[in-house]
This record gives sequence, structure tokens and C-alpha cells, in this order.
Amino acid sequence: MKNLKTSSKKLGQLLLVILISFFSGVLGTFTTLQLSQKQNSGTTTTTTVSKTAVKNENSTTQAVDKVKDAVVSVITYSSNSQNSLLGPDETDTDTNAEQVYSEGSGVIYKKEGDTAYLVTNTHVINGAKKVDIRLADGTKVPGEIVGSDTYSDIAVVKIAADKVTTVAEFGDSSQLTVGETAIAIGSPLGSEYANTVTQGIVSSLNRNVSLKSEDGQAISTNAIQTDTAINPGNSGGPLINIQGQVIGITSSKIASNGGTSVEGLGFAIPANDVINIIKQLEKDGKVTRPALGIHMVNLSNLSTTDLQKLKLPGNVTSGVAVRSVQKNMPANGHLQQYDVITKIDDKAISSTTELQSALYSHSIGDSMTVTYYRDGKEETTTIKLDKSTSDLDK
Repeated sequence: MKNLKTSSKKLGQLLLVILISFFSGVLGTFTTLQLSQKQNSGTTTTTTVSKTAVKNENSTTQAVDKVKDAVVSVITYSSNSQNSLLGPDETDTDTNAEQVYSEGSGVIYKKEGDTAYLVTNTHVINGAKKVDIRLADGTKVPGEIVGSDTYSDIAVVKIAADKVTTVAEFGDSSQLTVGETAIAIGSPLGSEYANTVTQGIVSSLNRNVSLKSEDGQAISTNAIQTDTAINPGNSGGPLINIQGQVIGITSSKIASNGGTSVEGLGFAIPANDVINIIKQLEKDGKVTRPALGIHMVNLSNLSTTDLQKLKLPGNVTSGVAVRSVQKNMPANGHLQQYDVITKIDDKAISSTTELQSALYSHSIGDSMTVTYYRDGKEETTTIKLDKSTSDLDK
């Protein structure tokens, strides 16, 4: 009996120890959780998104920013009342007679007093009854044609200067390097896509590009070639360098050749040539060029029978043959039928386009050295350019 009491007492003590240990563990766990929650509540972590905008600037964006506000859309109107707002029964005959004829691009290069001047292509404004200029901010103002030159495809238009904020700067196109950055700004497919920017490189220099205008007149340029994307509507817009200077005026592209689709063959009139033309257009409204007074043909286009008549040495395979000479013109007395011109001022001439370019690089009153073959012998003569293209027989 005594042993049973002793065992019961020991069992009770054991159960007490177990209960104390259990509640101690529960209390410890509870305390730890409470402390952890207090600590967490004091160091709450919140995920946030930064609203700081990063402006991605580089040399291209800086170049574009420098000139973009000087780039305009050139909108021309023809005589047709079909799309008139007022309709054929209204009395405003000027509005009746106008509908959009074509759209191109241009760039403002000078601001003088109340007038600003912009340059574009002749083929953009050719045949226009009226010209409107859409500025970079979308404002549309009337334009007045100062003058145009078909041969170089350069035209000057003036507008009121009050809304003009930026004037473009011309660069020296004689310092261009093949492979350098070229950026075009303009309105491809019209003013709906105004201020479009495309980028490429200068692909080549001194490319002779000869085209025909809509009225059949020759357009000839000693052009900058570029792979910068150029589309209809870009015509007349600026081609700029990485410094934001205008190095050329976009003029044309080759889209196909003999049925073969072509990419990346665009052309621009060099800035130095543009400057010479716009000075004359501002002053006289036209460009007066010297004339030789000869009818000519490329040597490469002659038949073998005609070539035999010329009696040329075997090493002469390119040049310009004289078909006839006009009386009372500078070439009369210096050149004659069947002469073959091979050089102008010691520069080789292989085509009528190159001869014309060399001639038009001179002014009225200049003298020009002509190297030619007559009866198989090379000769040289100096011709004074005292007549202009207006003196030629029409």
C-alpha cells in the first residue's frame, strides 16, 4: 500500500512537469510570433515604380532637333473646281479653281525683315497656280514663288516671317566623305507624314543624274548619292549631316532599273550648288547660264560608220562630238562639225551631261579652255563665254 502511494505521487509529479513544459513551449512560441510581427510592422517593404523619364539623346537626335523646325511641306494647287469647298455655283472663283495638285518638302534658309525664304525643287512647284507652306507646327501660310530653275531643279519660295522660328544652316558639301551619316527630313507621301526623319549614309559623290521634266526639259545634277530612305514627297527637303547642317536638297531616287526593283539609290543636289542657284533666283528670279552654241552627241552613241568619219586615234573612246555650230555664238570660229571634245579646263569630258555641267559652272564673261580632236589631231582653244542660253536658236 505504501508503495502504491509512492508510485502515484511520482506519477503526479511527472505529469506536472510535462504540463509545465508544454505550456512553457506554447508561451515561448506565442512570444516569439508577437515579437516577429512587431519587427515586421516596423520594417514594411513597399515595391515602387520609378516615374523618372530618361531622355535618350544622341548625335542624331541633336542634329534633327537643330533643323526640324525649319523643314516645311510645300502644297501646290492647280486650276480645277471639282474638289472646291464652295462648289461651282459660288462667286469666289479663286477658291473654286483650286485643288491640291502636288505636295513636296522644303527648308527655310533665310529670314530677312518680314520675309523668310525657303528652297525646294522646281518639279515640286512646276505648274502650280498657288502655293501654300505648312510649317513644322502645322500652321499653313501662303507662299510666293521667287524663281525657279529647271536645269538644276531648284526653286525659291518666300513667306511671311512672323511665324518662322528656325532657319537652317548650310554645310560645305565639298567636304563630304563617303560613309558619313546622312539624315533626310521631309513629307513622304505628303503633309500627312510631315517631319518624317530617315537616316543612312553618303553612298557616293559627284554622281551625274540626268532626268526629264514633265515639259521635256533636261534636269541635270552633279548629285550626292545616299541610301537614306527617300519617297515621293521628300523632294525639296533637306539632307543633313550629323552636325545638323544642310548638305543637300533631296531631288530624286531610282526605284527600278529595267524591271529590277532597286533600293537605297537616292540623290540630293549638293549644298554648294544650291547656294549658287538660290542667290541668282533671289536676285533675278531665274538663272542665266553661258552658252557655247553647239549641237552635240555622245561619242558612245555613234555608229561605227560615223566613228570612221571622225578619224580618231584608237585610244580615244569617249567624248562629245559636235554635230553643228550656231553662228554668232561663242563656239563659232573655234569649233566645227565633227570635232570631238574630250576636255573642258583640263577635266575629262565623256558625255553631253558632263560638258553641260562644266559649262554651267562658269559665268557670263568667263573664258573656258576646250580640248578637242580634229582630223585625228588633238588641239586646244580658249573660248570667251559672252552669250547666254537665251541667245540660242529655239
